[in-house]
Amino acid sequence: MKKISNIGIFTLLLVSSLTIMVGTVIAPSLSGIVTHKNLSFSPSWLITLPSLGVVVFAPLIGRLLAQLGAIKLLIFGLIPYAILGLLGAFIANDYLLILDRFLLGGATVAVQVAVTACIADCFIGQARIKMIAWQGMAIELGGVVFLAIGGILGELHWQYPFYIYLLALLCLGLVAKTLPQAKTTSQNSEQEVKGKPEKLKVRLIFCASLLAMMLFFVGFVTLPLYLPKAFGFTESQTGYLMAFISVVAILTASQMPKMVKTFGDGKTVTLGFMFFMFGYLVLSFTTSVWFLGFTVLFIGIGFGFTIPLLNHMMLEVSTAKTQGRNLGLFSMGVFGGQFLSTFINYISKDYNSIYGTAAVLALLFGILLFALFKNVSKA
Repeated sequence: MKKISNIGIFTLLLVSSLTIMVGTVIAPSLSGIVTHKNLSFSPSWLITLPSLGVVVFAPLIGRLLAQLGAIKLLIFGLIPYAILGLLGAFIANDYLLILDRFLLGGATVAVQVAVTACIADCFIGQARIKMIAWQGMAIELGGVVFLAIGGILGELHWQYPFYIYLLALLCLGLVAKTLPQAKTTSQNSEQEVKGKPEKLKVRLIFCASLLAMMLFFVGFVTLPLYLPKAFGFTESQTGYLMAFISVVAILTASQMPKMVKTFGDGKTVTLGFMFFMFGYLVLSFTTSVWFLGFTVLFIGIGFGFTIPLLNHMMLEVSTAKTQGRNLGLFSMGVFGGQFLSTFINYISKDYNSIYGTAAVLALLFGILLFALFKNVSKA
């Protein structure tokens, strides 16, 4: 464990927020981008391609963490993050633009893995789980803030939201000035590798993170189309509702350590899936705009009890030798879930059926994970 200043903590949280904005920051100006770039592929790929890049590059980044250490890896991630992000505004060739967004995912996973490793290096025990909760809050808050800023800048000019990626250069300066300059070592570095039980729990956490993020993002890929059609929402009203989901997620993540202390990690994750179920169950049946408040509440709670906690669980089960690989797997799960959620529309053209299916899946996943976490804890 290394000493870290309050400014250093702020730096870790600010850098963490970059991971959520990688795709969403340009979403508000997507229509303007389509108009000016005349894309020959689906515009939604501009948002989802970085997620695919994360999945592909995560194993490599996991290995690089052990070789470079967290700080160097973070620096090597922030520089291309800023450059590749900004270049997207000026690339006219479709193939080069696809490659740019894909490689941006590689820079993103380097940032995510490295900043989480820094947290593991600087905090232990209850301080670590509290910091991981703060990281989850920072990620969701970043989603709200950068989405709003992207919308404002997008109204001024379609290229302006791309300049937000340059925030990574500010983060680079803060990292160099405020974070402990040493190679990352894990709290568990003195522990022996636990063998099969550890591997089973790592795989279980990976699957849980994949499924949790997939369920969470179902709302984000469907609500912008469903709410105007079913309730006559404007674009701004849809944005406000989705932002409130993130606000609830932030508040829930702040309470997650208390839930873990009371119920344990496996039960808390299962509870998160139950809240996902409640959220989509409301969406599948409600015809009243007022009941959408329950959807906002339930889906936000579902995120707060799953993704930040699963991140902490992956750290806790890792040793110094396996930390890079395991954090890479977690990133694959999170961004892989985002990518898979884009295919939810293939289930049905009826959104009520889509949300009903999501509710059933959340229930089944929750029951299965409860049983599996219980068995792994006994192993």
